[in-house]
Amino acid sequence: MAKKDFSTMFDVGSWTSWIVLNNLAFVLFLGFLATLYIANAHMAERNVREIQLLQKDLKEMRWYYMSLEADNMYNAKRSEVARRVRENGLFSPSQAPKRVIVKEE
Repeated sequence: MAKKDFSTMFDVGSWTSWIVLNNLAFVLFLGFLATLYIANAHMAERNVREIQLLQKDLKEMRWYYMSLEADNMYNAKRSEVARRVRENGLFSPSQAPKRVIVKEE
């Protein structure tokens, strides 16, 4: 009979069930930690994808800004302004401006 008790003591089914039942709180805690670890990994992947998308949008906006700035620099040149106002009937003066001096008495 002692031989049977010794073999049942090292039986995998009863031994593991006894260990799990005695440490059920710890097993549940480990399951909770595993769930948190998986959720954290998913959240990190989502944040990385969002950052990459925002970086792409930022690069496109930077290109758009630079093209607008180049257009603005071109349109602000004196020759370009003179050409545009000539269409409205304005011309650059051919003489230097005259100075008006008012004397008060």
